Amino acid sequence: MVPTTKEALRKLVTDTTIEIYEDLTPQLIQMIDQTKHDQKLTEAQKQDEISLHLLGYVKSCTNEIIVDVLAEILGLE
Repeated sequence: MVPTTKEALRKLVTDTTIEIYEDLTPQLIQMIDQTKHDQKLTEAQKQDEISLHLLGYVKSCTNEIIVDVLAEILGLE
């Protein structure tokens, strides 16, 4: 569906955002859990790694949202 109004575009972006975050969240949870249980890391290192995981998660989600929304608008597969 190609949005024809700003509101329709907003809905497309919102729906896509929810879908992407739901799809990628289990991977983030797994990475955080593995980091928390890594005996080789200090607590400070664990927190640094978790922060990097979170930043990567947001970046990945943002990229996927942009690609999916543009693909929908442009009719790409």
